Amino acid sequence: QVQLVESGGGSVQAGGSLRLSCLASGRTFSNYDMGWFRQPPGKEREFVAAITWSTVATYYADSVKGRFTISRDNAKSTVYLQMNSLKPEDTAVYYCAADPKRGKYNYWGQGTQVTVSS
Repeated sequence: QVQLVESGGGSVQAGGSLRLSCLASGRTFSNYDMGWFRQPPGKEREFVAAITWSTVATYYADSVKGRFTISRDNAKSTVYLQMNSLKPEDTAVYYCAADPKRGKYNYWGQGTQVTVSS
């Protein structure tokens, strides 16, 4: 089992930037593909970005392409989400998740709030 703890959320004005971090513990981090998801107020949780264990491949939702960048440091057991050019519609609770290479995210963090004001 792996434990995930997100950090780096906060309040920012539109056009600003934030970097989210997710620290993993409990199992070998490099055994997991990692993803970021978000849940806007009153809406369902949605996919934001993902990165394979080897960092060879990354994936993004269309709504964040060109603005967000996912990366990971396996030596630090941490996955990051750099968010630039933030928009009010990016306001959400952001969650990181771990997939033990089985095509399903089995482990989730507690989430971190991101609020973007216009």
